[in-house]
Amino acid sequence: MRILLTNDDGIYATGLAAMNKALGEIGEVVTVAPEAEESGTSHSITWTHPLRYRKVFVKNEFFGYAVSGSPADCVKLGIMGIMKEPPELIVSGINMGANVGIHVLYSGTVAAAIEGSILGIPSVAVSVDVSGYADLEYAATISRDIIKEIMKNKLPKCTLMNINIPSVGREEIKGIRFTRQCTEGFEEGVDERKDPGGRTYYWLVGGMEVAVEEEGTDIRSVHDGYISITPLHYDLTDYNLLKHLSSWDWSSVEEDICKFKGITR
Repeated sequence: MRILLTNDDGIYATGLAAMNKALGEIGEVVTVAPEAEESGTSHSITWTHPLRYRKVFVKNEFFGYAVSGSPADCVKLGIMGIMKEPPELIVSGINMGANVGIHVLYSGTVAAAIEGSILGIPSVAVSVDVSGYADLEYAATISRDIIKEIMKNKLPKCTLMNINIPSVGREEIKGIRFTRQCTEGFEEGVDERKDPGGRTYYWLVGGMEVAVEEEGTDIRSVHDGYISITPLHYDLTDYNLLKHLSSWDWSSVEEDICKFKGITR
């Protein structure tokens, strides 16, 4: 099985190395990752300047390709410019820090998996909570086993899998839960500071989820010591609201459209 491996923590991240080793036991891994950390870049892509990549060696052995772009860039370039044949699976991670709740929308890790799904390739994002203990070797091993099971089944169109592993020792993990994304917000703010020249600048602070009580969510499951597996899809249409839009009174808008066209109703 041909596997494209990427992340948003950068080509030298320890989580990427752990995932590379584990996936090497089930397929041929091509690692294509950002040359620098790209956390929080979401689904940004590079189109105003060229993308470049270089080979990376670790302990005198070839490891992968470092890309001067975002995680989504890495997937695009990996498939269209680096790999001779398209991958059969895309894995993004292991990210250092859980990607649950609203963080999913900001995550470069999840965005890379979304990009793979957009391109029609089964894709998985893997993250580990680092609020306490992070066992990367076990996280990579258990993620590999979950991925093997996922690959036995065909993922629906527009869908990817988001895996989050709790921050506990391997003997303390309680099991697996199939979850939904929590949609509650989180605590955040800006910290106003002064540079040496006396000029004001701001640093984003916060980002901790405030809702862990809601059963069945990714946040609650990781908080309770379970591995969370959440199917995500990139079709953001609100189909329930779509059904009701035609019942709203749009007459004033339609009259304005006719007015600009010079049509009298």
